[in-house]
Amino acid sequence: MNAIRPLQNETPTPATSRRLRLTEIFCSLQGESDSVGWPTVFVRLTGCPLRCSWCDTEYAFHGGEWHEIDEVVASVAAFGVHRVCVTGGEPLAQKRCLALLEALCNAGHEVSLETSGALDIAEVDPRVRRVMDLKAPGSGEVERNLWSNIAHLQASDQVKIVLADRQDYDWAVARVREHALSARCPVLFSPVQGKLAPRDLADWILADRLPVRFQMQLHKLLWGNEPGR
Repeated sequence: MNAIRPLQNETPTPATSRRLRLTEIFCSLQGESDSVGWPTVFVRLTGCPLRCSWCDTEYAFHGGEWHEIDEVVASVAAFGVHRVCVTGGEPLAQKRCLALLEALCNAGHEVSLETSGALDIAEVDPRVRRVMDLKAPGSGEVERNLWSNIAHLQASDQVKIVLADRQDYDWAVARVREHALSARCPVLFSPVQGKLAPRDLADWILADRLPVRFQMQLHKLLWGNEPGR
């Protein structure tokens, strides 16, 4: 397994110890997870060490601008929305993501974290709801899965598996059973847009009586692949 490195220039210094690189902050409807449909502020951090074949946020791999954590918290508060989702890219690739999550919780927000599951989630503030991906073979990043993360999952967390074909589905079913994932937290199966027909995935789940939740990305149904929505 290849080592996953943090973003470049991530060594903390007195001048940057409270700064993160952000791609965007915006308010939209939550399109995934069990909070689907709720108005949510999304804080998208820049950078990701993975390159999933079906990634829809490649624009967040590079660039972005540096912001103080206190500035980010103030920007989130200005939207007047209770729910906040920290996402990427891979937000945990920036070590100071942990401090941001803590600060958002301290500000009284209901906070979720969307993470690839390739980086350690053990130090994430326990008040944060972790939505952790497991990468199926069709992603091209199946070797990145950090299986030790499963032991850290709580009932308030969620596991998401994005599936491109029947091979991915069979792999996911085997992992759900092997690790008793549905006994730990909700498990969500999603089809890759344009790769796997949603109806096929729904039929497979029903045929196998799987204890998982089928989901489609609400924001894509409403706004397509428009960034910031």
